[in-house]
Amino acid sequence: MVRRRPKGEAAVGGTEPTADDDALYVLTAVLLTPARFPSVLGDDYPAACSALGLEPRAEGYGLVLGQDGTGARWSVIVDDVSLVAVAIASWDCGMAYDLSPDERSVVAALPGWPLPVASAAPGLPAPHDPEPEEGDRTPLAPPSEDAWGPAQRRLGADEVARQWAAWRARMDEPAQEAGDAQAAPGPAVKDGGSPAPAPSGNPGGDIATDPRTDPYDGVRRALAELRGYLEEAPPVGRVRSSFATGDARMLRADGPGWSLVARTDDMAFVLLDDEPRDVLPVARGPRLPALLTALDAMAVRPS
Repeated sequence: MVRRRPKGEAAVGGTEPTADDDALYVLTAVLLTPARFPSVLGDDYPAACSALGLEPRAEGYGLVLGQDGTGARWSVIVDDVSLVAVAIASWDCGMAYDLSPDERSVVAALPGWPLPVASAAPGLPAPHDPEPEEGDRTPLAPPSEDAWGPAQRRLGADEVARQWAAWRARMDEPAQEAGDAQAAPGPAVKDGGSPAPAPSGNPGGDIATDPRTDPYDGVRRALAELRGYLEEAPPVGRVRSSFATGDARMLRADGPGWSLVARTDDMAFVLLDDEPRDVLPVARGPRLPALLTALDAMAVRPS
């Protein structure tokens, strides 16, 4: 999730944009660690690092997004993870925090932003990609909202996790226990066209099935691969656990062609590359609770 810093927050090298083209005016920052990384970059932490040309350090990185003095978009990777974590926590609480990483902590500066950022630095030209120079990599850019693929599928799962209560409330029809290979196809909860699913105001009207195909074949495949993770550990970050209400944990897991969101005390939702913009519910039947408990035990967690 892109977090914007409070209005007026200081930029690297000063409190206001300057004519210095090399100065970076910080707009936001995210963590790139085994337990918290922008899932748009990959199914796991090593894949996310690879997308940025980084080695997967155990300590992780901070990803700082901003504009230079010309308004160009830059993604600056730093190894001072604690500094970035404190800044994000402060901004989330509505507090000002001057995120000014030491130049010695800068690992790389990449053109563009991998995530959409709603804000822009005042007093600077509108955000744009920097003028390319010979040998420069293609600027980073958010995935298209008009397409559906792995990046959009992972972003959709992130959105379901953020809006769990709303998605759970819309389940007014029984979901399928997809762990049973003989179960009949369950309802596919459709979003109505958004590449990053969000709750619909008319859930009953959005529930549909396609009699020609069984989308739960893909769900059963995903659950089988998740059980395989318990026997052979996947790349770090494939399964992540975070806080939920009460004693429950929120699970996010990914694999080739699928993403899962679940609460350890409740049901699960699965998104598939092969089922564009569909969110497929998985009921809390006899097999799912044990699977979620085991996945939570092996998952990486924020420190």
